[in-house]
Amino acid sequence: MCIVIKNNIMKILNIIPYLRRRLLDMYQTLLLAKKTSKDDYSTHMRFVLLGMGVVGAMGFTIKLIGEFLTS
Repeated sequence: MCIVIKNNIMKILNIIPYLRRRLLDMYQTLLLAKKTSKDDYSTHMRFVLLGMGVVGAMGFTIKLIGEFLTS
């Protein structure tokens, strides 16, 4: 029983340096990142909304065809 607990504690302690390194990498990435301009943001938002509309229209068309075929 004691050996199992010791092994579990050792596994947890081995994970801590990995998590610390990952958090440091994320922090450094955030420091390098820059805020996008309003123009870039609006362009990206337009493409996202257009893509959502296209996917929605395709789903609606498939659903409509399915309804006509089953009626």
